[in-house]
This record gives sequence, C-alpha cells and structure tokens, in this order.
Amino acid sequence: MTLELHQIEIIGYCAAFLTTIAFLPQAIQSWRTRDLSGISLGMYSLFTAGVGLWLIYGLFIEKWPLILANMLTFALALSILLLKLRHTSKHRK
Repeated sequence: MTLELHQIEIIGYCAAFLTTIAFLPQAIQSWRTRDLSGISLGMYSLFTAGVGLWLIYGLFIEKWPLILANMLTFALALSILLLKLRHTSKHRK
C-alpha cells in the first residue's frame, strides 16, 4: 500500500493533535489545583527539554505537524514545570 504525501501529512496532523490534546487535562488540573505533589520534577524537566528539541527539529525540517504540536506542548509542559519549580522552592523555605 502506497500513501500519498498528503495522506502522510494528515496522519502527522492527527498524531500531533491527539498527543497534544492528551496532555491538556494534566495541564488544566495542575493550573486549577496547584497540587503538583504527584508530578516528578526530573520527569517534567526531561520531558520539557525533549519536547523543546522536537520543536527545534520540526523547525529545521520545516514540518508543520511537528512544529505546531510541539510548540503547544512545550508551552503547556513549561508552564507546569515552572509551577512545579515554584511549588518545590516554596516547600524548601
């Protein structure tokens, strides 16, 4: 079975949409409750860095599904990471 480039792009956009939207409930819950006790600082640091690298990669190869999905996911992940860092620093004082 041979897929045309357009069909492959649609698969990319669908994958980007689903993986980004799947991340949204965690972000919303974190913003609303400010309860980040179940969030691993190490995991979120690595995850945010990885998404940032995917974004850079997408920019280099000029693939919009990668760019759009990782731009949004990076913003969401970074906001949660910053909340976690703020939460962690408050508890250390």
